[in-house]
This record gives sequence, C-alpha cells and structure tokens, in this order.
Amino acid sequence: MVGRTYAMFDTSLGRCGIAWSDGGVIGVQLPAMREIETRRELLRRFPDARERTPPAEVAPAIDAVSSALRGQSHAPAGLQLDMTSAPPFSRRVYELLQRVPRGETVSFDEIASRLGMTGVIHSVKQAISRNPFPVLVPCHRAVPSPGETSGAPTFGGIVTRSRLLALEGALAGRGVTLFDALLSLAPPPRSAESA
Repeated sequence: MVGRTYAMFDTSLGRCGIAWSDGGVIGVQLPAMREIETRRELLRRFPDARERTPPAEVAPAIDAVSSALRGQSHAPAGLQLDMTSAPPFSRRVYELLQRVPRGETVSFDEIASRLGMTGVIHSVKQAISRNPFPVLVPCHRAVPSPGETSGAPTFGGIVTRSRLLALEGALAGRGVTLFDALLSLAPPPRSAESA
C-alpha cells in the first residue's frame, strides 16, 4: 500500500467513509445528509487520499462502525488505528475512551481525573473535538457534564451523540425518541448471501 487511501461503505444510517495508511485507519467520516457531502468532508481531511477497495486489515474497522450504527455491540479484533498524527495527550484521551464500556458515559472532568491531571478539561475537550476515529474511539461517550448528551460527535455528519448513545442503550431511562421509533421500522440490512 502506498500513501493514503479511502473507501465509502454502507451503514444503516447512510454512507460512511474510512481512510487508512500503511499504519492503519487514519480517519472515519460518519454519514452526512448525502453521500457527496460525506465524501467531500473525508477528502477535506485527507486531500491526498485515493479511493480504493479496502484491504482485509481495514475490514474490522468497517464492521465495527456498521455494527455500532445498527445498535449492536462491536469489539473489533485486530483493529489498527494509526494515531501518529495525534498529539501525545490526545492519544492518551483516545486510549482511555476506548476503555469506556458500551452504554456508559464519562464526563470531560472525569477523563482528566482518570488521566491523573487537573485543570486540563479544555485540553480534553479539544482532543475529543479532534477525534479522527468516531465510533472506533467512542468520543460520543464523553460528555461535557453528567447527563448532557447533546451535540454531534467529531466528523459526525447527521449522527448526533444522543443517537449513538441511544443505540447503545445509554439513554434507556429517557423513553422512546422519534429516532428510536424510526430505527425500529427500518428493514434489516441485506446480507451478502441474499444479494
């Protein structure tokens, strides 16, 4: 593999994008209203990337994003994220977020505390806002304060934090939302065998 490459893929919420390098996945783009907008945003982030069929090493990441957007648990084995362009502090935040269990949230303040640092809430927020790996590094589980679930995840397109948390069951006590009702009416994705 030479340079950066990307591919678009289908999920239950729309077309997503993924970019990778020799070191692993370098970015995920969640769906916008139209595929062209998703692609445009991905290429804005990775202008030198060329479209290509994803290799086997990228399949676990695509499967993880697709599963998560269907509301299914995802624990990708063999997932390779290339974090070389992320600052060291951001990497620590991303590694911590990967350990936050599905269906749970953690506040920015608690992240700082778990990192053993005080007075870095703004830095935590900045790292989360720059997360290039939404869903794979579950920045949607990081909330400004306990119970605050508004806002969009990084590179989230039409997907909001509350949608992702609802899919994970983190908002179970809040009642059924319009999004939940529409999701329950959606047909199941077609399998490769039925195609």
